[in-house]
Amino acid sequence: MEQTKGKILWIDDEIDLLRPHIILLTQRGYEVNTASNGDDALEIARRERHDLYFLDESMVGMSGLDTLPLLKEIDPDIPVVMVTKNEAESVMEEAIGKKIDDYLTKPVNPAQILAACKKFLESRRITKEKFTQDYLQGFTDISRRLFGYLEWNDWLDIYTKLVNFSLDLDKHPELGFAQTLQDQWRECNAAFGRFIEDNYRGWIASPDKSSPKLSPHILDTYLQPKLQAGKKTFFIIVDCMRLDQWLMMEELIRPYFSVQKEYYNSIIPTATPFARNSIFAGLFPSEFFKHYPQYSPDLAAGEHSQNAHEKELLQQWVKRRRIPLKNDVQYIKVIDTDFGKKIENQILRYAQNDLTAIVFNAVDMIAHSRSDYAILKEIAPDESAYRSLTKSWFQHSSLFGILRTLSEVKDISIVITTDHGSVRCMHPVKAFGDRETSTCLRFKYGRNVKADGKSTLHIKSPEEYKLPNTGLSTNYIIAKEDIYYVYPTDYNHYAQRYRDSIQHGGISMEEMILPVITLENK
Repeated sequence: MEQTKGKILWIDDEIDLLRPHIILLTQRGYEVNTASNGDDALEIARRERHDLYFLDESMVGMSGLDTLPLLKEIDPDIPVVMVTKNEAESVMEEAIGKKIDDYLTKPVNPAQILAACKKFLESRRITKEKFTQDYLQGFTDISRRLFGYLEWNDWLDIYTKLVNFSLDLDKHPELGFAQTLQDQWRECNAAFGRFIEDNYRGWIASPDKSSPKLSPHILDTYLQPKLQAGKKTFFIIVDCMRLDQWLMMEELIRPYFSVQKEYYNSIIPTATPFARNSIFAGLFPSEFFKHYPQYSPDLAAGEHSQNAHEKELLQQWVKRRRIPLKNDVQYIKVIDTDFGKKIENQILRYAQNDLTAIVFNAVDMIAHSRSDYAILKEIAPDESAYRSLTKSWFQHSSLFGILRTLSEVKDISIVITTDHGSVRCMHPVKAFGDRETSTCLRFKYGRNVKADGKSTLHIKSPEEYKLPNTGLSTNYIIAKEDIYYVYPTDYNHYAQRYRDSIQHGGISMEEMILPVITLENK
């Protein structure tokens, strides 16, 4: 016997007039039970479970609006579609307030009834079938494109497709594509690493129309036009935010703002001391080291003290571009919850300034803490859970509170971006260097630094990459794909400790292809 597509209870005191619809639904594979009043419907609902209710509002005895909350008490997860002659707006609003799932006005036609059934009873099956079809087609298309000539915009298209496949697969893990998609991510990142090695120096030395915007171009491209036009602007950087994480946040933001999304390519190394300073200075690392040595990071110091002069670098950019600000640049770094809430409560005061820059470190701290605290790795054991954790943080964060408040302020612009993304590291590689070599897992610099294997970009001449040259024999190694560097001393211990950690600093689509979002009030 063919399995039913779903079990429906149709509640209407004129049920006989609806027989043609009921026959149609039966022919289409649905099982339909009926009740002519609210009391009978509740008795049937308590006796056997259904998948969908059709409910008339105007019935003899108990009304549909009175029946609705009692049905929800029996099982709040069963969708209820109100089907009624009553077109009064007040009835619709009351039904919505009582958590109706859909509302149809009589006379209804067969297409409306079938659409409601498919929406509530077959949407998951239909979505799964469509995703399977799109993924298999997309998988083949991406694999084919890897054998051809690709420009940066092609890689942007491939990356966004892989991200969207990953987000869709989060909703349908039972399809069994997780390993296939993971393998394709790795294959694409291997090819992307070769692409960066072949093209990155050209983007710096002689960019053309196919070259992407890079970290030093963000201020000129997205802030300068707004500031020159006299628009009060918030510039928000969420440290270590990937595109997939932003898309999780965007779901919550869309009710408040019109969202415009563009992309840029981070400089290398994709690490805060280089990439974020480059954004705030509007210069490549070697340039701000040369022109602003007093504001440049001490590369021998700890990473968290290497961005101490972002406000000064931003002020120098405003001065170089001769942007007429009526008041001083405001710069805020949010590194803990209490301070974030304080800024949230004061944000309308900052909205009076011409330019306010805010850095949020929470996502970066989550990424690093996942390696150090077993409970975080338990909460976020894979990419899907990591995305979910990011969304949960954002939903309860001062950043979201700030944006909600600013959505009510007229004539301001908000630009949100990140300095780099992150990648899940799975394959250790031995690295070699002296005691002065940096300790980062995805890149290293020092004297005569080297690494095993082919998944490394060896930079022997830092000036070709517009990186600071700190002395004779200084060179850099940058990790590609999902590798991380471990020194030979106690290699097995550290290889195991950092396997499956989330890191940044290297070359991957997740670390380098980054969103720039402009929010405008609705």
